[in-house]
Amino acid sequence: MPLCLCGDIPLKLQRKHILGLQEMSAEEINLVLDTAANFKEVLARPIRKVPALRGKTVCTLFFEPSTRTRASFEMAAKILSADTSSLTVAASSVTKGETLKDTVLTMQAMGVDCFVIRHPQSGAPEMATRYVRGHILNAGDGCHEHPTQGLLDLLTIREAKGPIENLRVTIIGDLLHSRVARSDFWGLQKLGAKVTLCGPDTLLPPEFDKYGACLKTNCDAAIEGADVVMLLRLQNERMDGIYLPSVREYAALYGMNARRLKRAKPDAIVMHPGPINRGVEISNEVADGERNVILEQVTNGVAVRMALLYLLLGGEE
Repeated sequence: MPLCLCGDIPLKLQRKHILGLQEMSAEEINLVLDTAANFKEVLARPIRKVPALRGKTVCTLFFEPSTRTRASFEMAAKILSADTSSLTVAASSVTKGETLKDTVLTMQAMGVDCFVIRHPQSGAPEMATRYVRGHILNAGDGCHEHPTQGLLDLLTIREAKGPIENLRVTIIGDLLHSRVARSDFWGLQKLGAKVTLCGPDTLLPPEFDKYGACLKTNCDAAIEGADVVMLLRLQNERMDGIYLPSVREYAALYGMNARRLKRAKPDAIVMHPGPINRGVEISNEVADGERNVILEQVTNGVAVRMALLYLLLGGEE
């Protein structure tokens, strides 16, 4: 699919906000992936700059710590020639009691066209859509979804394995608290993959079963014959109860090492949304091995976020 950057009518999503992959169609997801694949050519240039969003302003509004997501959104906006505004909550009026509604209305009054919001409460970006005229991009809300991570994971899988339909994908780890797992599951399901979710009983939400996922608690059985193995970080900051006997036991039963990886297909790829905990969910030999595509995920994160900003903002008069 050609990328329109020089005077033609640009491609545009038929939705105003990106809140999650559960609500997106397979056609919309493929449009984003195709556009992101084209933008990777821009990332390979000596001068990474195009004027597609000149005159637009993107505000990153993060209520939680972030390195990869925030940096890649800001880089994506700047490559597209958009102006950026970064609001650090710890140094903002939020610490004085300002609500999310008042924050977005204040920034909108300054001319912001698109808000990129990360928030510890599920549904916060959706709530913000009620108050703004521009666009909202969900950069992760509570335990709900992280749609841009899901999209970059889909792009990485497609580049490494070809068509996603009928691929066997196993996701292992803290599924109860993982917004990444939810976005990945919805995206993979819509594109026809066969998804297995694996983790301890205490971290394995049973509702996934009714949506077509295969749930397993035995890690060795879960990765048998897998095309893609994705590891998730243990989210200790979200665990307000006792979910695991110990991290050491978790690493022994669910950590990915070279011996365990042999159960997957010989050409299987290993993924991780980061940051990785070496020696817990993934061993050094796997994290540094030839079969991992973790850094490719990071690169694709910039391309996917460029694509979303372009598709949301680029088609406006």
